[in-house]
Amino acid sequence: MIEDIVIYPDERLREVSKKVVEFGSNLKETLDNMYETMMDKSGVGLAGVQIGKLDRILIVNIPRDDKMQYKEDLLEVVNPKILEYSGEILFQEGCLSIPNFYEYVKRYSYIKLQYQDREGRVKEIEANDYLAVALQHEIDHLNGVLFIDKLSILKRKKFEKEYKRQKV
Repeated sequence: MIEDIVIYPDERLREVSKKVVEFGSNLKETLDNMYETMMDKSGVGLAGVQIGKLDRILIVNIPRDDKMQYKEDLLEVVNPKILEYSGEILFQEGCLSIPNFYEYVKRYSYIKLQYQDREGRVKEIEANDYLAVALQHEIDHLNGVLFIDKLSILKRKKFEKEYKRQKV
């Protein structure tokens, strides 16, 4: 089922998501709905809070070289914890919760992530570049942080001005 996206400046986007302790049918249904929603909105990542679920869950599906997304590449991440990070990358980011605004953000170029899958099994993944950026972006959502919070004061003012202009 395609869910509604929570749009900035909705206060829910500033809340810290809760650890998932139950790995039952509700979680699986939410993850499935998140995938349908993300694909419908042409996104590469989605955090639970973006559909109003304040659970520490996120999904990421990075397009391949042919620009297509394949379901077998879908990464479902529950209760993520960054174990290691290094390097730096400047990457242009956007967000389904902040439509039509893109800006370059500095992130780690490498992360090692521990998480649980939809069954509750503990896993680890090492991610570089685009995948590392997408995971950090979505983990920020779980902590009530948006990519615009990482912008310089000047770029943040530019965003606020453009955002107000779009709302008029």
